[in-house]
Amino acid sequence: MPGFELFGPEEKQEVADVMENGFTFRYNFDHMRNDRWKTREMEALLCEKMGAKHTHLVSSGTAALQTAMAAAGIGAGDEVIVPPFTFVASVEAVFMAGAVPVFAEIDETLCLSPEGIEAAITPKTKAINLVHMCGSMAKMDEIKAICSKHNLILLEDACQAIGGSYRGQALGTIGDVGCYSFDSVKTITCGEGGAVITNCDTIYNHAHMFSDHGHDHIGNDRGAEGHPIMGLNFRISEMNSAMGLAQLRKLDRIIEIQRTNKKLIKDAMAEIPEVSFREIPDIEGDSAGFLTFFMPSEQRTVEINKKLADNGVDGCFYWYINNWHYLLNWTHIQELKSSSSLPITLIEDRPDYTKVSVPKSDAIMSRTISMLIKLSWTEEEIKQRIDNIKRAFA
Repeated sequence: MPGFELFGPEEKQEVADVMENGFTFRYNFDHMRNDRWKTREMEALLCEKMGAKHTHLVSSGTAALQTAMAAAGIGAGDEVIVPPFTFVASVEAVFMAGAVPVFAEIDETLCLSPEGIEAAITPKTKAINLVHMCGSMAKMDEIKAICSKHNLILLEDACQAIGGSYRGQALGTIGDVGCYSFDSVKTITCGEGGAVITNCDTIYNHAHMFSDHGHDHIGNDRGAEGHPIMGLNFRISEMNSAMGLAQLRKLDRIIEIQRTNKKLIKDAMAEIPEVSFREIPDIEGDSAGFLTFFMPSEQRTVEINKKLADNGVDGCFYWYINNWHYLLNWTHIQELKSSSSLPITLIEDRPDYTKVSVPKSDAIMSRTISMLIKLSWTEEEIKQRIDNIKRAFA
């Protein structure tokens, strides 16, 4: 991770094919595109690789989240359970849907815990936005059982976890609807892009319409198409899909490299007494984009994070103080800061986000460091990295 490390002639050829023979708009213009349909081709390949019935590409992972919520019927006033540890888009998308984020505790999977979810459920709860953080999964059996018990929609934010699985089923396909991100630093990239994935016909039909101003995409005359619902413009372009198509064909290779490189470093770090590792409910399904470990205290975590940097171990993230990935630092979320009034401000009994308390999550994240696993490392570079890590702990 990220996929751009493996850019090659394949991506150039797919993009050139659009430039020379096709058309950049994903719909219609049949007479101009010479039967080039990169978006359709990537969607079909995603369905095949993930074992899903439907996939719809959009312009970003955030667009995928907002599309997925709209398509699944999540909207005004609905409470959506979210984690405090995620990329901020997972929460922003809930606000923009007119829904109400409700923060719940994570566990040492770094994902929402079953206990945290149960404690956060109210009569207004409509869905769980379950984020598979840093390439690995939550306790899916328990969480699916909770969703069944309370009749909740399970949205899987697998934006950081494409290529991962749980008991042989692709992450993103286990719930009612899933999302992937293909931005510039993801496991595979379109430059910018995302996807909604589902086995539900209704959700899929709502997704492709919502993301294109409500077009029903029936027939081959765009101007004559119906508009069964309202929507927005979250369309992906053929240029982005062309790059993503080439990257998607490399996904299995990317995951294999990540798993190999991660194992070498993790095995070496397992010899360090004060290090423990993130809980992974299905180790064989880990996409291995990150190696996450815990230190015994917050003070020691801060110290080791600095020592790793001082010893040339780059790509390490202390999420607890990160501006974009942990609730503690999201003052704009806590204070509902926006350029215009948000729908949630019309709800009188809305949560006071300045008073959200997630002590279990704080205790975990204050001791957590994640190390990015790169695809381009040579054997010698991995050996040197291991030596540098050991030096930092000496």
